Amino acid sequence: MIPAPFQYVRPTTVEEALQAIADGGEDVKVLAGGQSLIPVMRLRLAAPETVVDLGRVAGLRGVRDDGDAIVIGAMTTHSDVLSDPLIAEHAPLVAEATATVADRQVRHRGTFGGALVHADPAGDLPAVALALDAEFVIAGQSGRRTVPAAEFFVDYLTTAVEEGELLVEVRVPKLTGSWGMRYEKFNRVAQAWSIVAVAAVVRRENGRIAEARVGLTNMGPTPLRARQVEEALAGAEATPEAVAAAAQRAAEGTEPSSDLNAQADYRQHLATVLTRRAVTAAAGL
Repeated sequence: MIPAPFQYVRPTTVEEALQAIADGGEDVKVLAGGQSLIPVMRLRLAAPETVVDLGRVAGLRGVRDDGDAIVIGAMTTHSDVLSDPLIAEHAPLVAEATATVADRQVRHRGTFGGALVHADPAGDLPAVALALDAEFVIAGQSGRRTVPAAEFFVDYLTTAVEEGELLVEVRVPKLTGSWGMRYEKFNRVAQAWSIVAVAAVVRRENGRIAEARVGLTNMGPTPLRARQVEEALAGAEATPEAVAAAAQRAAEGTEPSSDLNAQADYRQHLATVLTRRAVTAAAGL
């Protein structure tokens, strides 16, 4: 199908983009990679008055070292994330999850920030951002503000980015110490959305698990931290038995949906299985 008519603006700076959004009328959509927006426009499920294309805003692309964190521009493509040496060194979990996003063609067009702002509960990157305690830098005409990952995902397909604002970059803290990371994803067919996935980050110390962070994908309307699992693992012996016992709590407090791919109780079962696998691998067991 053909989209409804719309005004098209292609700014070259963040300031121009914010002004275009402000001037765009009552219904403005921001185009990053377009992997989610263009299909719904073609089906006329969305008919924006104005589309602001960020493709020429060079300042939103790339990865840089910022001391205690690496900073990933919102318009950095998935393929660039996969090839970046800073991400490979300091946040391999990001690359591991990104490698499971759709197919190669989508990864060349889709963007890191676009996937996060879209906030699909089945998306691979939001749970990773939670597990890594990432921070989101949001720009508006009144300035910039930083939102922690725990507060960024508000509801289904809804984030802390408000009208007239843009996500410009994501800060991923560098981890010091003996950290291991793992992303475990279960999907029905290759290149599909996650039915359930788990992002695990684990720090070992003197034969014990000193700290663990576990992010859950598609276990509710937003990505979740498996807090009960994290509490059970803190200080536990780094053994398969301790991990398995903690993983049994992975589904506590979750509200997974039932759909054509899986029933809610099956997703809860998957959460326990994948949490055990992810934490076991991250802990090097």
